[in-house]
Amino acid sequence: MGQVYIDQLSQYDGQQVTIKGWVYNRRSSGKIQFLLVRDGTGIVQAVMVKKEVSPEIFALTRELTQESSIIVMGVVRSDERAPGGYELSVNDLRLVQMAEEYPITPKEHGIEFLMDHRHLWLRSRRQHAILRIRSEIIKAIRDFFDDRGFVMVDAPLLTPAACEGTTTLFETDYFDEKAFLAQSGQLYMEAAAMAFGRVYCFGPTFRAEKSKTRRHLMEFWMVEPEVAYADHEDNMRLQENFVSYVVQRVLEKHKPELEFLERDISRLENVVPPFPRITYDEAIRRLQQAGVDIQWGADFGGGDETILAEQFDRPLFVEKYPAEVKAFYMKPDPERPEVVLCDDLLAPEGYGEIIGGSQRIDDLDLLKQRMQEHELPEDVYAWYMDLRRYGSVPHSGFGLGLERTVAWICGLPHIRETIPFPRLINRLYP
Repeated sequence: MGQVYIDQLSQYDGQQVTIKGWVYNRRSSGKIQFLLVRDGTGIVQAVMVKKEVSPEIFALTRELTQESSIIVMGVVRSDERAPGGYELSVNDLRLVQMAEEYPITPKEHGIEFLMDHRHLWLRSRRQHAILRIRSEIIKAIRDFFDDRGFVMVDAPLLTPAACEGTTTLFETDYFDEKAFLAQSGQLYMEAAAMAFGRVYCFGPTFRAEKSKTRRHLMEFWMVEPEVAYADHEDNMRLQENFVSYVVQRVLEKHKPELEFLERDISRLENVVPPFPRITYDEAIRRLQQAGVDIQWGADFGGGDETILAEQFDRPLFVEKYPAEVKAFYMKPDPERPEVVLCDDLLAPEGYGEIIGGSQRIDDLDLLKQRMQEHELPEDVYAWYMDLRRYGSVPHSGFGLGLERTVAWICGLPHIRETIPFPRLINRLYP
């Protein structure tokens, strides 16, 4: 039998197989050695009995170090006590490389040590669980939009202008011009929505925020759908259907990983539409009643969002913020122009804003006025203004931050574990 992956062993009970992987752990008791072997899909206990292998192989196995790469051959045996329900009775083993002394041991390590060794820390069971869930969330995001007729359109990562505000831009030289790493693909998705109707982009975005909170990364992934002829209400309905779809998909496919992370699954089972909604005005009242010193017109900090979200058992929409604290492209409420038709979706349990969305301004004169108020150069945004000249329609969209969503679904205390190689204000290595 050729190579078999550990997560397929149930199909090979009683058969001879070959596993190619790494030593996760090893112990021996006299004439029997127990190897925990991992191959990326799972971990299996491989049992080697002295009389069933050559003396050389038995002696070699005694010398194996953690993370040595090996190829093991043996017969699959059903065993309810074994991890995964199966173990391997070894009859042959080949060493690929004897690992040096492995720096990550079962003892407690400081977070900076683990982050310095992130390239190795990824091999641990906790990181495996988190990044498998991340992978499933990415697939669920793609499936949700693809199955609903959205076209994926890639936005550029190098841009001539800001989307969210000029203070958080990474600047780079672009052949004697200035260019910036994209904060968002949204403006480009507005152009694409006028071509395809329903679109989304999904990729890395960059914010030069001098922030050390547990919620911020300098480089993070965002999915940004945009829909022509969709208003503010349509936009919020899409968001709640989308978020509940992703959460329920992870519950369906990755309950073992959630349980390994000791996630309270009942909290996730509540994530079904409709989500509660409050206006910014009501949010201010609730914060003031909770003793927060905040006045109308202020934006919310992470602590404010946590106070609001804790009052509900599922994600919370806060809608219609003051225009002065929101981006230039957001459409004012026709009944109350000092607020805009926008929403933030706050995750429960203190994970903060996972979505920001709005109906966009579709009137050219109003867009020009807002750009002047924000002191934005018209020449750089000429193409964006063209969208209001040639067949402008009402349209709406939102952005969901992948890493905050992973942190919330996995129940993680810090965002740094949600991405394979995090970029933090004090970390660009490895």
